[in-house]
Amino acid sequence: MQKYSVLMSLYHKERPEYLRAALDSMIGQTVAPDEIVIVEDGALTEELYGVVAEYKDKFPGLFTIVVLKRNHGLGLALNAGLKKCRSELVARMDTDDISKPDRCEKQLGRFEQKPQLSIVGSHIDEFEGDITNVISSRRVPLTSREIYEYAKRRSAFNHPAVMYRRSAVLAAGGYSKFKRNQDVELFGRMLFKGYKAENIDESLLWFRHSRELSARRRSWENTWTYIAAIYSFWKMGYSSLIDLLIVAAAQTGMYLVPIGVQNWIYKRFLRK
Repeated sequence: MQKYSVLMSLYHKERPEYLRAALDSMIGQTVAPDEIVIVEDGALTEELYGVVAEYKDKFPGLFTIVVLKRNHGLGLALNAGLKKCRSELVARMDTDDISKPDRCEKQLGRFEQKPQLSIVGSHIDEFEGDITNVISSRRVPLTSREIYEYAKRRSAFNHPAVMYRRSAVLAAGGYSKFKRNQDVELFGRMLFKGYKAENIDESLLWFRHSRELSARRRSWENTWTYIAAIYSFWKMGYSSLIDLLIVAAAQTGMYLVPIGVQNWIYKRFLRK
């Protein structure tokens, strides 16, 4: 199978124990990564620096550390890391989630079967506390055609669970300056440019759910950047005006309702 890099962005609010679990899940893949690129997005805590140093010492040659003196946000940090990745195939991974052991093997297999693909994602299982406590799953469309239509309004991928071609992402212009929903904007732009994608019909990652996640979803920044992403799709001729109006109304409504109501909507209508 092809070699691949893992791309992660780390900032000071992450918990050291979550970072350890995320790293262990990637190091323990049934097909091991050739490289793990960690972008230090601004100054970190001493505990986080300690974890990074420990893993660098324990696995010499595996880690590439990219240091950004100030916090740039996820999208720009990933752009900096992507340029340092050695491999053409890059597995995205968040520093608080846990990949299932055969995640990357299955994604590499799909790329081998269909070399025309630029993005391969999957469903995810959302958990609280421990991975045995799965509370919901976020399922995404599977085929390239389904993904193209779905992404006109909604995120067609689970960002921490995607593997993509480095050259394709860079050729498309990389992530935008958005602080939120960078992946929605990037992948929609790539789909409209003709890049092909599929999602594997399995949950290949455990996604950590928390109160902080609910608060971020309800933030105004999350709301307006999502609307801005679809607005950019409308301007380029990808999404229709109806798509834009529906997204604007839905996102604004989700912002205005209490967090408890928002969580109920997610569980009742947007999750399995």
